[in-house]
Amino acid sequence: DTSLAEVNSFSPSMPISPSSMINQYKFEDEPELRDLFITVDDPESHITAIETFITYRVVTKTSRGEFDSSEYEVRRRYQDFLWLKSKLEEAHPTLIIPPLPEKFIMKGMVERFSDEFIETRRKALHKFLNRIADHPTLTFNEDFKIFLTAQAWELSSHKKQGPSLLSRMGQTVRAVASSVRGGVKNRPEMFTEINDYMETFSQKINVLDKIAHRIYKEEKEYLNEMKEYGPIHTLWSASEEDIADCLKGVASCIDKCCKATEKRMAGLSENLLPILHEYVLYSEILMGVLKRRDQIQGELDSRVDALANKKTEKDLFSEEIGKLEDKVECANNALKADWDRWKQNMQCDMRSTFINVAENNLRYYEECLATWESFLASQTVDLHVEEDSEDRP
Repeated sequence: DTSLAEVNSFSPSMPISPSSMINQYKFEDEPELRDLFITVDDPESHITAIETFITYRVVTKTSRGEFDSSEYEVRRRYQDFLWLKSKLEEAHPTLIIPPLPEKFIMKGMVERFSDEFIETRRKALHKFLNRIADHPTLTFNEDFKIFLTAQAWELSSHKKQGPSLLSRMGQTVRAVASSVRGGVKNRPEMFTEINDYMETFSQKINVLDKIAHRIYKEEKEYLNEMKEYGPIHTLWSASEEDIADCLKGVASCIDKCCKATEKRMAGLSENLLPILHEYVLYSEILMGVLKRRDQIQGELDSRVDALANKKTEKDLFSEEIGKLEDKVECANNALKADWDRWKQNMQCDMRSTFINVAENNLRYYEECLATWESFLASQTVDLHVEEDSEDRP
């Protein structure tokens, strides 16, 4: 299995220029021509006597024949996205449903309903819908189509309908599985390996997520101190005539480094932090998918055990076991295909994210180094001029 450390194995011949590093990676299996484009934008606040909430405009453009129109525009609130996710989980219990941002995403970093919070959520909701649109199975889900096309009152009416057959089947599976004690007896080796992989992945991605947030916090504190450090040199220059230009030069360098640091922090908050946190959520989702697969397996195992202990009704049990075997096989095949697809996407996301962070770091340090080198060069020239003037008779 490819580890996260693989992204550091650069070729010795690779150019060190930041702009050329990303070009060394040509991801395989480029997506086919898309026929469904979704945009989430234009957040709008709504204040009622009961609650305050945000809605987002969801614009869909498509060339698919099953849609009545080529373009749709609806408004959705966060609860609607939660409903869609739950319906997808009911209909496809062993597929990997993309994560949604938590109800209070990045708690402690941004205030609820602030512009930063709303924009962070908008981006996450946009990615959620486009991940579904790019999925070979989820993209054709009927509830997904209704979510994209139905007006608010139509969606509300659809939500009030009773649980679907698939939903009731899912409840039956959970009820039966909850009565099964102990581990699954006949779990295929592949799913044991996936479970072990995800346990390790979950530990590592959670550590990376915590470290990235700590780095961002420390960088913010460093930036705030630098913003105080620069003006001090400017004030000092007013009382030191002989070194006033030097002090102003230092203040100017610090100001330029502040701006470079702000750009670097923006790169962390826009590229690194969201991706790491998304895969923290993905790790939880995958563990849930594996449990649901085991529940379906557990239902089959319980029926096989019941058949072994039954003296009568063997034909009835055999028929039921045959159906459950088909169900387990479908669940296994669905998860196998989705696992391979998810793992490939994860590795591409991680690789491109870490390369992007490395490029941003290189640009940052090159910019800061060039700033201070330019300042030192100017001071060296001034020093030589002063020395020459002193040597003249």
